[in-house]
Amino acid sequence: MEIKEAKTIEQDTNPPLGERGSGGIKRYLITAALPYANGLKHIGHLAGAYLPADIYVRYLRAQKRDVVFVCGSDEHGTAIPIQAAKEGTTARAIIDKYHPIIKQNFDDLGISFDIYHRTSEPIHHETSQEFFTYLNDRGELEVMESDQYYDEEAKTFLADRYIKGTCPNCGYENAFGDQCERCGTTLSPDMLINPVSMLSGNIPVKKATKHWYLPLNKHEDWLREWILEEHKNDWRPTVIGQCKSWIDGGLQPRAVTRDLDWGIKVPLPDAEGKVLYVWFDAPIGYISATKQWALDNNKDWKPYWYDKDTKLVHFVGKDNIVFHCIIFPVMLKLHGNIVPANVPANEFMNLEGDKMSTSRNWKLEMQDYIDDFIKKENGGTIMADMLRYYLTAISPETKDSEFTWKGFQDAGNNELSSIFGNFVNRAFVMMHKLCNGKVPPFHKEIQDELDRNLITDIKNAKEKIESLIEQYKFREAQFEVMDLARKGNQYLQKREPWKKLKVENNVIVPMVDDAKRIVDNTLHLCLQLTANLAILINPFLPFTAKKMLHMMKVVDRMLDWENAGKIDLLKVGYTLRPPELLFRKIEDTEIAYQVEKLKSGLVKDDANAPIPVAPSHLLEKAAETPLKPEIQYDDFAKLDLRVGKIVSAEKVEKADKLLKLQIDLGFETRTVVSGIAMHFKPEGIVGKQVVVVANLAPRKMRGIESNGMILMAEDANGKLHFINPESDINAGAGVS
Repeated sequence: MEIKEAKTIEQDTNPPLGERGSGGIKRYLITAALPYANGLKHIGHLAGAYLPADIYVRYLRAQKRDVVFVCGSDEHGTAIPIQAAKEGTTARAIIDKYHPIIKQNFDDLGISFDIYHRTSEPIHHETSQEFFTYLNDRGELEVMESDQYYDEEAKTFLADRYIKGTCPNCGYENAFGDQCERCGTTLSPDMLINPVSMLSGNIPVKKATKHWYLPLNKHEDWLREWILEEHKNDWRPTVIGQCKSWIDGGLQPRAVTRDLDWGIKVPLPDAEGKVLYVWFDAPIGYISATKQWALDNNKDWKPYWYDKDTKLVHFVGKDNIVFHCIIFPVMLKLHGNIVPANVPANEFMNLEGDKMSTSRNWKLEMQDYIDDFIKKENGGTIMADMLRYYLTAISPETKDSEFTWKGFQDAGNNELSSIFGNFVNRAFVMMHKLCNGKVPPFHKEIQDELDRNLITDIKNAKEKIESLIEQYKFREAQFEVMDLARKGNQYLQKREPWKKLKVENNVIVPMVDDAKRIVDNTLHLCLQLTANLAILINPFLPFTAKKMLHMMKVVDRMLDWENAGKIDLLKVGYTLRPPELLFRKIEDTEIAYQVEKLKSGLVKDDANAPIPVAPSHLLEKAAETPLKPEIQYDDFAKLDLRVGKIVSAEKVEKADKLLKLQIDLGFETRTVVSGIAMHFKPEGIVGKQVVVVANLAPRKMRGIESNGMILMAEDANGKLHFINPESDINAGAGVS
């Protein structure tokens, strides 16, 4: 197959739905659990749901299958107002703050969602309310009055996350009413020992309230047949085991509404002050995200949720198994939707010998890794791949795993660099040295068993990796790619082309009989293997695959899965670019810094420590912002504040929060990138006077160099306002 140098081209038009996929599957809908937009997310989240989902989706795309990958921020539930109380602001301000950060984190780490949506969007509210109404109108929900925990001082019913107590499973004294963060057990408030209100610290009382329930008990027989019989051989044993434990324990009706004022209003006249329970509305977010994707791309969303030929796969962590294997499937079945074909849930990933914990600050946030390893160097995207590689190599697919900084260093240095990167570099270096930088011919008449074995290994690798990915065994699949690179190194070492030809005075001199043809065959196969490695590694390390394409001077379509296993991907005589190191070594000093940073930030667990929260209806006005640490006058005097006028404004591509501004400072016009796009339309701020920090060091944001910062004020509702002079002042005037 010949692939000539050209600019990246679009994929060929997809064949009709009926001609794609396998086993009658026409399309794939892949979801990853919606993360709460209440704070930064750590690598345990990344390894649990988002990275394995992305690997699977990239593989399906390479197969040219019809696939849509949806996710988004979960912006309801008590986690949001709790965080708002901690930060002294509003729930709306919290989700507007964290949604774009989380979205950007995923993008920086190569998670290729087709859409990353929000449950605060109107289309999601409408979809969730319609879903509830459909079930309620058909009598699939039950209305019951029950006694719920109530805080008499705060005068509010307590959602699960507003109650803490002792876990009945492990004895942890700071467990929440819905889950113990120490042992991971799913709980209900009634299961807690010595429950306490997190609002007032008082012991709550029981008070009657009316709610709508999903009667899971009525669907036990179907769930038992569907999960424990139909999927007993193709779902992970840990998933089957957890589902069996729940079903055997007897399912109970589950409330779908809550007494809260932050969330989606229950669309009934007799449900004042009630919202949809977050576990009910959040998974419906997959549907509303699909709807929005369809609107954005002029597609029909319905086949992805109603057509039996669609394969629905949920990627989640083990704490979400019950919701995605029992509760949401019942909802989907009652609503007439398809149910998931698989839920390949992962176990937990620990960190340096301990469970990751946000409250104890024992975690590695995606943002921290991005700041320390991606943003600080050119080619930082390869550092994203180094994290992807290690997380996949230790993926908690069947049991809890552990991230260690030493393990990260060893995986990067001793595997990626020394095996994969080393092979590609050696092949390119010798091709340029011994073959004038061109792909040499292959002389079939002299091929031997060593050549034939490598050709067989290349062809067999495709089938092995394909089979493992289809079984959601991503750790083993990635190992097979690395093993193929290892075999390439072994082949090269046995052939020793550097001992068959040498360069003297810029002339290639043979050192053994038939040296030229032997070296030709050796490097031809090594370069064809390199092309195969790019295809096979692409689902796992997409930035690395792109870099390899650049070195080979070929276009994106070479990464199509159908090309894997072929040994004629690079045309004989084709000139390739000089070698570039794919990966760099991770230094001991970097690892020591990260370990010390982790240990110094640890917050000791204190079950009796007060947790400052308040119900969301008390958060209409933000708490007074605390003062920052005291500074001296000389510190303030270093700031050069100038009046400027915005002369143009435009959205920054693929950045929901950023605007690119051109600001006239009188003596020059500056480019300033500002995170105000969620608050102002570009055309509405042209001509505005602003105060600019004019001597701020330049900083690149989304590839644009920003030379300054505009000052803004935030009101109690999280809305930003310009700080500008009362009357028109010449651009460039100083502010003191």
